[in-house]
Amino acid sequence: MGRNAPCPCGSGRKYKKCCLSKIDLEPAELKRLYAKKYKIRLKEPADIKGIRSAGQLVVETLDMVEAEIRPGMTTDEINTLVHKFTLKNGAIPAPLNYRGFPKSVCVSVNEVICHGIPGERILKDGDIVNVDVTPILEGYYADANKTYFVGTPGPEAQKIVKVARESLKRSMSVIKPGNTIGDLGWAIQEYAEGQGCSVVREFVGHGVGFDFHEAPQVPHFGRRGEGVTLVPGMVFTIEPMINLGARHLTILEDNWTAVTKDGSLSAQFEQTILVTDQGFESLTPYDL
Repeated sequence: MGRNAPCPCGSGRKYKKCCLSKIDLEPAELKRLYAKKYKIRLKEPADIKGIRSAGQLVVETLDMVEAEIRPGMTTDEINTLVHKFTLKNGAIPAPLNYRGFPKSVCVSVNEVICHGIPGERILKDGDIVNVDVTPILEGYYADANKTYFVGTPGPEAQKIVKVARESLKRSMSVIKPGNTIGDLGWAIQEYAEGQGCSVVREFVGHGVGFDFHEAPQVPHFGRRGEGVTLVPGMVFTIEPMINLGARHLTILEDNWTAVTKDGSLSAQFEQTILVTDQGFESLTPYDL
C-alpha cells in the first residue's frame, strides 16, 4: 500500500495523512490499531525477552552446526544434531510435523532454495548448505538461518553467498520506525539485481514470536514507501533467497523442497528483527 493510497481505516483520507501518522500514538492505541487493521501483534517487553532467549538458542544452534559441517556428512546428520541440541536446551523444534514437514530443521544444498528435507544427500567439497533453525522455547519462537561453505568454495559459491549475506545486511540498515516494509524489499532487490543475481518472489519473511508464521509478510522485493509502516514492537524475519541465475523455481514431488528452475545456486541468510524506538535489534544476532 502506497503512502498516497486511501487509508484502510475507511476515513477517506490518504494513508500518509491518516494512519501512517499514527506511529506517534500511545503504545496501547498503536497495538490495537495494528491488530485490527493488519493482524500484526506488537510485542510487549516480556514477550521480547522470551523471543530474545529463543533467539540466543538459535544462534548457539547455528554455531554448533557450523563447527560440525564437513564433506561426507549427510543432511540427515545435520537434522540429528539440531534435534538433539534443541531438546537438550529445553526447547521444541518448530519445523517438526509443521503442516506435515517430517524433520526438525530445513537443510538446503546448492540449487535448493528453501525447505530442503534432511535425508541421505551427502555434502561434497565445494557445496553450499543453508541450515534454517526455529526452536520454541517456553512458548516463544525465533527463526534464523545461515548458508555455509562445505570445504573449499568455488567462485560462484563465494559470489552467491556474499550477495545473499549483503542483501540481508542492507535491508536491516533501513529498519526504523516510519519506514515501510517496501523499503526493506527495495533495498534487497536493488542490491541483488545490481550484482546480476535474482530475488525469489514466492517465499517471504514473516512475523514471528507468538507463532511460527504471523503477520506481516515481508517480501524481499518492492518499492520504497509502500507496505505497512514499521512501528516499535513489530517482530519479523527478513530472509532473502537469492539465486545466481533466474528467480524462477520448481517444487519437488515431496511438496516442500523448492529448487531453482535453471539449476543455479541459491543462498539465504535470515534473522529475527525487533523494531525499536530508535531503529532495530536483531533477536538472533550474528555477524554479517
